Formats: sequence, structure tokens, C-alpha cells
Amino acid sequence: MSFGLHHALREVRQLKRHILTKQRFKGYSGRARALGGCAALAAALILRGEYINADLPSLLSIWGAVLALGLSLNYGALVYWFLYDEEVGRDWHSLKPALEVLPAFAVGALATVACIQQGCVELLPGLWMSLYGLANLASRHVLPHKISWIGGWYIAAGGACLLWPVWAWTQPLAMGGVFFVGEWLGGLVLHNDEAEGRTVWSFFGLPNLSQNYE
Repeated sequence: MSFGLHHALREVRQLKRHILTKQRFKGYSGRARALGGCAALAAALILRGEYINADLPSLLSIWGAVLALGLSLNYGALVYWFLYDEEVGRDWHSLKPALEVLPAFAVGALATVACIQQGCVELLPGLWMSLYGLANLASRHVLPHKISWIGGWYIAAGGACLLWPVWAWTQPLAMGGVFFVGEWLGGLVLHNDEAEGRTVWSFFGLPNLSQNYE
């Protein structure tokens, strides 16, 4: 009797896990996300090395270019997934999770314009990090649960930058480092969830080296 009950509960848990896995959104690319993080770090190093004039137009242009590249990489991968993944079948409803985060980006764009107009540009790094963290948290129901930790990372870093805004704005590595770490960790989370058997090694296109030593 007890064995049968435990077996039934185990079957229910496995069924629930299977259903949740099927409901996960698979349109985001882990590698594309990591490349976006690399772009953020590269931009920070360029600004840090004073290879260009760090005036307001230049700073906004550099970070705007990073945003444009990140969006192109991630949504380009999303479009490819939508068009060529057989399970998706070009069903527009499958894009719903990706569209649900667009309001956060719209608010970020509006707040960016407002900060520039009011002369509060030093608040931008903390604002961008915090809103991006909230977007990650909003996606936790359709992405791997570990994405919540990524959202928490961005919110915590954004909160610190909002408390010390002048330092965050004048130290480009603050924003570049936060987004580099966050996007790489987020990319690994997504990559490992894209298909069974994914490992850190496969993220770099390498065989599972840990199995080679067994």
C-alpha cells in the first residue's frame, strides 16, 4: 500500500516535471546572449582605455550600439528558431513570452529619454540593470528557474548603482562587468535547457570532456 502510494506520487511529480519542461520557452539562444555580454565588456574596455572621447553623446552612442547588437543577436536567433524549428511550426502564439518583455524595454527607453532631458544620466546604469533584472524575473515561469538568480543579480547590481550613481556612470567597467557576468551566466542557463545532455563544454562547441576521463 505504502509502496504503491509512493510510486504514484513519483509518477505525478515526473508528469508535472514533463509538463513544465514542455511549457518552457525555447526561443532564446544561450550563445547569442553570451555574445551580447562580450559586447558590453568590450564597450566598457574601450571607454576605460579612453580610445574615444567619453562625452555624453559618445557614451550614449557606445551603449546604444551595444543594445542594438544585443537585440540583433538575441532576436535574430529568435526569428531563426521561429522559422525553422519544426516543433514551433511558425505558430505566432509561440512568440508570446518574448513579446511579454517588450513593455519593460519600452519603459526603459522612455526613462532613458527622461533622464537625459532632466540631466540625470548618472542614473542610467542602475536603471538599465534593474529593468533588465525585472524582465528576467518576469520570464521565470517560461524559462529555467535558475533565470530568477540572473534577474536577482541584475536587480542587486542595479540597486547598488542607483545608490552610487556618479561612480557607476563614470566607471564603464561597472556596467560592462555586470552585463558580461549576467549574460554569460544567463546564456549558460539557457544553453543547458535547450536540449538534453547539454553541458558547459558543449556551450563552447567541445565534447563532454568530463566523460572522456571516466
